Amino acid sequence: MNNQSTIEKMQSMKLFGMARAFRETYRNNSSLTPDEMLAFLVDAEWDERFNRKLSRLIKEARFRQHTRIEEIDTRQSRNIDKNMVMRFTDPGWVRKAENIIITGATGSGKSFISSAFGYHACVNGFKTLYRNCLKLFSNLKMSKADGTFSREMRKIKYADLLILDDFCLSPMDAESRLALLEILDDRIGIKSTIIASQFPVKKWFEIIGDPTIADAIIDRIIHSSHKIELKGDSMRKNSGNILPPD
Repeated sequence: MNNQSTIEKMQSMKLFGMARAFRETYRNNSSLTPDEMLAFLVDAEWDERFNRKLSRLIKEARFRQHTRIEEIDTRQSRNIDKNMVMRFTDPGWVRKAENIIITGATGSGKSFISSAFGYHACVNGFKTLYRNCLKLFSNLKMSKADGTFSREMRKIKYADLLILDDFCLSPMDAESRLALLEILDDRIGIKSTIIASQFPVKKWFEIIGDPTIADAIIDRIIHSSHKIELKGDSMRKNSGNILPPD
């Protein structure tokens, strides 16, 4: 048997993980039995494809920071229920289109936690988008001018998990309000959304602006969401800037 020819055939079929594993076995004069060899090659190909997909999902998500659920500080002083946090390690909440609202002062870790949930969703194969609200609505306005608005909204609509960070950081104009309402209309009950804001929900009405639209927006999200209300001082101040900007 020509091992090099076998490897080339694997590569031509895009079985790159299998080709790498097969090359390692014959270089190391492996004495695996046929069934062990088959399992080894299949596992190697599965790992290769999983890692490629994960890398693609993380790249497409455009997280501001890469964090993991295991890194979340669940000290009681921060008002984080450890059991609730660990519940989100089960991807069932994304499959069920459940939502999360995270509120807290600047530097309290909202972006850190939402990114950790988003990363875990990627690990489980869910398409995730992380968007800073100020940039999102600015980009959507520009997309109307260049004709890409519908494409951008479809991308948001079909993401398994959408993370809206820095929500209500500044007052919204009419165009932003309507875009947000359309986004939530497309997602509530269908796809999962995480909203992170430094303002408590009761202040969102004032910041969103138009009372009728504000009521419609908040009604769509607040009653169907898990809520995490962070307490305490800035994590950046307490950890010597270990925590990236929130």
